[in-house]
Amino acid sequence: MSTIKSQPIKEAFVQSILEKQHNKRTTLFSYVEKIDWIDSLQFYQSGRALYAGERFFWKDRDGEVEIVGLGNIYTIRNEKTDRSRYAETEEKWNDMIKCSFIHNSFDAYGVGPVLFGGFSFDPQQKQEEEWSKFSSAFFYLPEYMLTIYEGECYLTTNVICPSDELEALIDKLESKKDWLLTQTSAQQPDEHKQFAYIKEQNTEQWKEAVNEAVKQIRSDDELKKVVLARKIIAGFNQEIDQDNVLERLMKQQPDSFVFSLEAMESCFLGASPERLVRKRNDIALSTCLAGSIKRGGTDEEDDALGKELLDDEKNRIEHEYVVQMIKREMEALCHTVNIPSAPGLMKVRDIQHLYTPVTGITDEGRSILQFVERLHPTPALGGLPNDKALPVIRRLEEMDRGFYAGPVGWMDYRKNGEFAVAIRSGLLSKQQAFLYAGCGIVADSEAESELAETRIKFRPMLRALGEMADE
Repeated sequence: MSTIKSQPIKEAFVQSILEKQHNKRTTLFSYVEKIDWIDSLQFYQSGRALYAGERFFWKDRDGEVEIVGLGNIYTIRNEKTDRSRYAETEEKWNDMIKCSFIHNSFDAYGVGPVLFGGFSFDPQQKQEEEWSKFSSAFFYLPEYMLTIYEGECYLTTNVICPSDELEALIDKLESKKDWLLTQTSAQQPDEHKQFAYIKEQNTEQWKEAVNEAVKQIRSDDELKKVVLARKIIAGFNQEIDQDNVLERLMKQQPDSFVFSLEAMESCFLGASPERLVRKRNDIALSTCLAGSIKRGGTDEEDDALGKELLDDEKNRIEHEYVVQMIKREMEALCHTVNIPSAPGLMKVRDIQHLYTPVTGITDEGRSILQFVERLHPTPALGGLPNDKALPVIRRLEEMDRGFYAGPVGWMDYRKNGEFAVAIRSGLLSKQQAFLYAGCGIVADSEAESELAETRIKFRPMLRALGEMADE
């Protein structure tokens, strides 16, 4: 891999041809330039004409980074379970970067070659039809990528070809880029589609599963927690406009990670409050998010509910399980780890959570995927211990979570990146939306209250789809 200072794209790519003129191997050529301000949603929506089914969107919860990818020039999939899907993804990405030629003179975060995608929650779960366009690991490299970092806009252009074919593609790349940057959003008026039906899993059956999990936890001294999720299917009278749903999530959930990942006619998107891990050079940051309660109708009620959550023994125990697990895994990869002595509150539109950040100092050359592999699934989405909880989940849930509750995010060519835990999410496919929500089951869990909690957690996606779910 080589990196040179920024210069006009044609001059830069011609130089790369000269430097690699004796190399007929297919190579990744990547060029980063700073551009005038452009709205990320507008860029995403404008790309629909050329790249429908090959787009991704990312906004972090702190408002520091937004990334939009258009086009898919390189895909990484994992279909096997006989080796680590994380190691396979890393190996394929490293092989691509080793023979790349990267023009990037900027110190911005999330520019240059970036893979975007995610991992399914459980690769051993039998895949259901709605997830057929995805695989247990699914990432792609875009042809064009807009990055907004600290208020500045950068455009990365990527092309994979033998060096002797690059010059013939330069004018085409420039022409397409110019077209994308001058488009205004052609988004149709935001007309909510009509719900045709909402199909809900048998709630009595799900409550029985909760009770069975409680029995198993009480009878097993080692099993402390099992997270059980359920699914609803919303059907519409016409095809769902994925771009409108994404736009509503941006407006309605500004304090969350907002993401969208297209795979042909399917689109997995959501607004998650939970960071799995972020790595910037030698700093790694993870989040413990477990234990929740609804928001109040007034400031006074909201504060009272928050205090109730902070004082609730069940939720504090559930939260501490997550803290101890993330602490242990972060210590395995970091020189030092810092954790606050007590949790705080993270408040999003419909729900508030117990929240503890975990920060570690690591080796700059360590890949973010090593953190993803060790941290997923946290007890907040799997259970404790995972090796005992996952078989219970497979037996009692009787569904494929797909990417729900899995890691979704991005990684760059410098081994940095960020992944969120894909909760408050759904899979859109033509006229159907598959939505997911789960709860942490511990020894004193009560089925009816856990069912009510899932209904709160369905609200963000139902509202973004057009259903006013505030009741």
